[in-house]
Amino acid sequence: MSSYTQLVNRQHSLAPDYIPLDLTEPEIPFLAPSGDPKRLLRARAAQAVEELFQRARHTGLSLHGISGYRSYKRQTELYQQSDSGYVAPPGCSEHQTGLALDVSCPAVHYELEEAFALTREYKFLEDYGPMYGFIIRYPRGKEKITGYAWEPWHIRYVTKTLALYLSLTNLTLDEYYQL
Repeated sequence: MSSYTQLVNRQHSLAPDYIPLDLTEPEIPFLAPSGDPKRLLRARAAQAVEELFQRARHTGLSLHGISGYRSYKRQTELYQQSDSGYVAPPGCSEHQTGLALDVSCPAVHYELEEAFALTREYKFLEDYGPMYGFIIRYPRGKEKITGYAWEPWHIRYVTKTLALYLSLTNLTLDEYYQL
């Protein structure tokens, strides 16, 4: 198993001291200020998201990064502040891998909300994301399988080969590991 395809969820968690060694800031539009850790992704994912966002721009779309890397400590803070039950426990968030990115667009005022799924940007991510190695990690209708609510804004880098396979078979990363 490649670290790029690693399954992270409530049953497969990361150690508190896990920090990717190759975190870098992709050159994409971000709502977070320069230097903010949430702008970071692993190098390979950062390069892929730059290419994906560039293609989106060339088609007249406006994607923005909202939140990438999140440390175990930061996830602990978010988990303790949340009362919704939707926030992943510490160690169980893909953001800690440096391979997940929450995205949004002007049409939904850069919010992370289900209305994002009604945008052209979401349709673009669904159609073109796999060609750059990204999947919509928590798709609608698969909540019982992933253990997380539908998040149309949450993309995850898993390599082009695996992303295309998951897209063509309509499998989640969780289902792939159950094969």
